[in-house]
Amino acid sequence: MYKGASIAAVVPAYKEEKMIARVIETMPAFVDHIVIVDDCSPDDTSAAVRAVADPRVTLIRHEVNQGVGGAIITGHRTALELGSDVNVIMAGDAQMDPEYLPVLLDRVVEDGYGFAKANRFYSPESFTGMPGYRVFGNIVLSFITKLSSGYWNLFDPQNGYTAIRSEALRRVPLERVAKRYSFENDLLIHLNILQISAVDVPIPAVYGDEVSSIRLSKVVPELTHRLTVGFWHRIWYRYVLWSFSPIALLLFLGLAFLGFGAIVTIWLFFQILGSAIATAATVMLAALPLMLGTQLLISALQLDIQSTPSTPEFAPFHEG
Repeated sequence: MYKGASIAAVVPAYKEEKMIARVIETMPAFVDHIVIVDDCSPDDTSAAVRAVADPRVTLIRHEVNQGVGGAIITGHRTALELGSDVNVIMAGDAQMDPEYLPVLLDRVVEDGYGFAKANRFYSPESFTGMPGYRVFGNIVLSFITKLSSGYWNLFDPQNGYTAIRSEALRRVPLERVAKRYSFENDLLIHLNILQISAVDVPIPAVYGDEVSSIRLSKVVPELTHRLTVGFWHRIWYRYVLWSFSPIALLLFLGLAFLGFGAIVTIWLFFQILGSAIATAATVMLAALPLMLGTQLLISALQLDIQSTPSTPEFAPFHEG
């Protein structure tokens, strides 16, 4: 128990035979359940788990690899069945320092947030040891995820060190959340649709000798598709279906004006190439829709930022 809340640590594990014992042995005593999901590892990950013999451990092995998201979803469901109040994610490669777990938990247990996640980019020194290309990729991805998920107050979306209240988790349609690398991004989109309050917590990562198995040729197209579909999914549910918001009106009008202006601009360009003289009226016909469309989209963006679910809505737990 942690300050009156039952805590479950969900640990997705794939080829973590060397590190999984360390994850279990360093798990704080206040964690009530350790749910380890062996995602069809070809090594002896499951045997390494059993060798530790921690009574808090519940081991599940997938017979078919489902990806990190699929493993986390299985772990979340199992933790809910065990009666957890808060679920935290701890990587099977020991990259998530358990010493910072109380800091993460305090935001959901005491402060009333539904979801809290670690952020490695809180200072220039906080991500020392991370390869440069990963730093750049995470920064770009963070801004794209802000737009797609609607959580403009969050950064470092691929950071899987998270804590979520069971009350919030039960509302999420887990069967519809992405099961592969884009799990974290897609979960944020679903949480935003449900207007679950979320907060970043400055926590450094631990970098060791682990080797990433991520293949960018597969990850980039998956993330691009998931974030694009997720953006429109969020707009539809939050701003159209459930209540037609000015944000949707500004967005659709802005896109319409931009599209019309772009078509006229292209037509005008070819007219000029054909030696036609562009009049002031035809130039304005292209420029005015582009300016109006841009202004409308900026207004929609401002309203979307203001609508970020960032105010705690849950009551704190109390120690019995």
